[in-house]
Amino acid sequence: MARLRLRMRQIREVLRLRFERGLSQREISRAIASGVGTVCEYLRRAKQAGLSWPLPEELDDAALEAKLFAELCRAFAPKAPPDCALLHRELRRKGVTLQLLHLEYLEANPGGYRYTQFCELYKRFREKLHPTMRQVHRAGEKVFVDFSGKKPEIVDPATGEVREVELFVGVLGASNYTYAEALESQELPQWIGAHVRMLEYFGGSPELFVPDNLKSGVTRACRYEPGVNRSYEEMARHYGAAVVPARSGHARDKAKVESGVLLAQRWILAALRNRTFFSLAELNEAIREKLLVLNSRPMQKLGVSRRELFETLDRPALKSLASNRYELASWKLVTVNIDYHVEVERNYYSVPFQLVREKVEARHTGTTVEVFFKGKRVASHARLTGKGKYSTQCEHMPRSHREHAQWTPSRIISWATKSGPATGRVVAKILETKPHPEQGYRACLGIMRLGRTHGEVRLEAACRRVERLGAYSYRTVKNVLSSGADRLPLEEGPVSITPEHPNIRGEAYYS
Repeated sequence: MARLRLRMRQIREVLRLRFERGLSQREISRAIASGVGTVCEYLRRAKQAGLSWPLPEELDDAALEAKLFAELCRAFAPKAPPDCALLHRELRRKGVTLQLLHLEYLEANPGGYRYTQFCELYKRFREKLHPTMRQVHRAGEKVFVDFSGKKPEIVDPATGEVREVELFVGVLGASNYTYAEALESQELPQWIGAHVRMLEYFGGSPELFVPDNLKSGVTRACRYEPGVNRSYEEMARHYGAAVVPARSGHARDKAKVESGVLLAQRWILAALRNRTFFSLAELNEAIREKLLVLNSRPMQKLGVSRRELFETLDRPALKSLASNRYELASWKLVTVNIDYHVEVERNYYSVPFQLVREKVEARHTGTTVEVFFKGKRVASHARLTGKGKYSTQCEHMPRSHREHAQWTPSRIISWATKSGPATGRVVAKILETKPHPEQGYRACLGIMRLGRTHGEVRLEAACRRVERLGAYSYRTVKNVLSSGADRLPLEEGPVSITPEHPNIRGEAYYS
């Protein structure tokens, strides 16, 4: 299931980059960290299925897979894959060959892979691919981002404690136009916020972000197939861009930002070394001043400044920023509990009850929580504050739960009053005497059924007699109706519920 979600998300990204951004197949291949052949195959299947961009909202992951790979599902029945790790261990034993292992595999899986495919699967298990990446600095194409190893410092005005902060640096590929900003940490919110402010400083968005393999941007630091943080990828998509991380151990992939970091250290940090800063805002104001000087200085080899190159090359080629500023969203894979709620930041949000025990993705921002199943949004809630709170929508409940949730003390009393004022008072008294009103719901619903069985007139008369007796319960009302006591005239004055009998002295004996 997780592999299906990943592949469908990759296909959606291929279609977006192709039809919305107009990237070539090789550029798309580098953006999604997959082979060019894979990209070509996805585009061919999309064209054959009549799909373009944007995809219909109702097309979830399962429907998209059915459209693109229907013939494969029909042509090939699911086959049990060989345990390649076991094969690898068995081949170390004397006399064991792949042919022998394949025969043993077929004995356990008669419909399994034939020998050629069996060997191919084992070969893929052993081999590693070494794709190459070619870097072209076209105008408006790439911005390289990284943190400086040398860090600025801030002094706490109350204690005098000196603490280090981070220096974020971004460099546009064609013009070397540089952005720098001091941040509290390298955490994801700081990382995303710096990107948003950098794009606003540039006044536009590039086609590609090229980060180093830091944890905030890359979830899996792999030289050949890095995994991009979901929130980082979403931020890039919001601004019409893609993320292509630099290869681990290949400094040339991010030479631009390495040079930019070095310049920031020399022309910003070194220039501010004799100044003391007491807040991040004060430090960033000084950095902006030095940044203006850095970008306005003529470069030795070209004889023009970064700002002049930026205005000539990058600015015209940058895409316009989105009308709304990106709001940081975090993603979390969660399991729907038996009460059809999911936990996000220690609060609980409902989803359709049919998804109990399913794996879903929760996307939460500072204001909203959205839940997605197979790429389709199934729930949306306003985000709760505090801890241990519930947000439940009626349409997510089973019918029985929904009907019970609609009952409230005021609604029950209002219904009872329609039979008569005495019935309303009896029901209200039953609810009042319980520690929690919900504990009296069952008794009140029982009184409702008695009204349907005996009629509202008799029920009202029975409730008047119950008031007279002062015994407020469902059983008392039922006994009055069953015995027919509701048809007897109601005596005036105080009522004693003590029966008359010769052996009972009564209250007069003690007066």
